[in-house]
Amino acid sequence: MSTECSSFYNPDGVFVEAFSCPKPGNALFAVYCCGFNDVKYCCDDPNSFFPYEYGYMWWLSIGALVGLSIAAVVLLAFLITVCVLCYLFIATKPSRLDNGLPLRAPGQDQEIPAMDPVT
Repeated sequence: MSTECSSFYNPDGVFVEAFSCPKPGNALFAVYCCGFNDVKYCCDDPNSFFPYEYGYMWWLSIGALVGLSIAAVVLLAFLITVCVLCYLFIATKPSRLDNGLPLRAPGQDQEIPAMDPVT
């Protein structure tokens, strides 16, 4: 079994003639044409040929790195915001419960001072 790799121009612009896989001197199990439109080689995986240029993969990688970097910065900003808000919540919490009502024991008769009428 053998596969034919069609001719192509490599990234340096040099024309490479078509060749059959496996190439003489290579492993006998490398019977499939693999790689990209501008970089082809023989390998053992029938699903390793990608119908675009090799340089296109670098642009995908750079785009993925930029996207992941932005996502990491957003996540870091979110985590810092949560930590600051938690600290502020704990730091500004009153030390004791104060509902504004004076507490009296039952049965104590204390007079409530009368308020002066406003004239």
